[in-house]
Amino acid sequence: MTELLTAQPARHPNPTVKATSLAYLVFERPDLNRAEHFLADFGLAVAQRRDETLYLRGAGCAPYCHRVHRAAKARFVGMGFTVASRADLEQLAALPGAGAIERVTHPGGGERVVLTDPSGFTVEVIHGQTSVDELPHRGPLRFNSVGASVRINGTQRPAPEPPEVIRLGHCVIEVADYQATSAWYTQHLGLIPSDVQVLPDGSPAVTFFRLDLGDTPADHHTLAMAQGFMPTYSHSAFEVVDADAVGMGQRVLREKGWKHAWGIGRHIFGSQIFDYWNDPWGAKHEHYCDGDLFTADRPTGVHPVSRDAMAQWGQPMPASFTKPKLTPSAIVALIRNLRRSPDLSVSKLITLAKLFG
Repeated sequence: MTELLTAQPARHPNPTVKATSLAYLVFERPDLNRAEHFLADFGLAVAQRRDETLYLRGAGCAPYCHRVHRAAKARFVGMGFTVASRADLEQLAALPGAGAIERVTHPGGGERVVLTDPSGFTVEVIHGQTSVDELPHRGPLRFNSVGASVRINGTQRPAPEPPEVIRLGHCVIEVADYQATSAWYTQHLGLIPSDVQVLPDGSPAVTFFRLDLGDTPADHHTLAMAQGFMPTYSHSAFEVVDADAVGMGQRVLREKGWKHAWGIGRHIFGSQIFDYWNDPWGAKHEHYCDGDLFTADRPTGVHPVSRDAMAQWGQPMPASFTKPKLTPSAIVALIRNLRRSPDLSVSKLITLAKLFG
């Protein structure tokens, strides 16, 4: 029987607040035009463009879900979560190191508190953001199935164009300080571990965290966290209407000359049908549909980690999907974190390298 032998991940009995959604991601890029080109081909729409900042949205009611700032070097900055009330912002603003409540100048407005998690990612928590009208988009295709023929004298002909992204679904990060970072998100944002994949030593390799929305179903994971040797972005995922949209996304992005990362397949944890693509700076972006939804009372699942647990079917996960970029700065971070982090050891890194390349 697989057993988790560390304190984290675990639900917090009395979190500071309970986040209500993952609102957006924040990136820095040296070329806003190239960023816009990829993200438009991926299926996002430009919500607003300023001299130094690009905002993109899905077809849903969020004012934006992807923010790109112009900067000399490409990097992932962090993410934004929503909360239910200004009182929640006040609770967060009282935390050590938190910023004061401030008005938001980005699309949708509202107020925010800016925090930094133990791994150094920026976490903006917002309240009072104004929603926008949904963009027109096609509905899910109707399927003829055994015993249920719903389409007679009709055909399936989705348009050969970028799939309409509906919304941001989740973000996946790698961290060195796993226990502290996991505890921070469960304690301060109320995230719940849905499933955890455990290494042979009983420590977590990957945890899938969902929002605590009580009896309202929430995505299987809004944030996933993998044990790594340094803090880094792994990927983000955006929901489309159905599997044909995932497939059409692959066709369009391939024809446009973008670099494929992995897919199509169906995940095990979350069950999504998926397809991953690299942006011009190698950041992975996922199209997905048909994900699992859990209520807050579902207990955490604990499972052994393996490459085979990444997908039920489809293209085997390529080694390039998880292989780290060993730049000089990454090597320095590896050595520093091996010496410093209580969650890292040479033997653990060897195990992870054998599993994930």
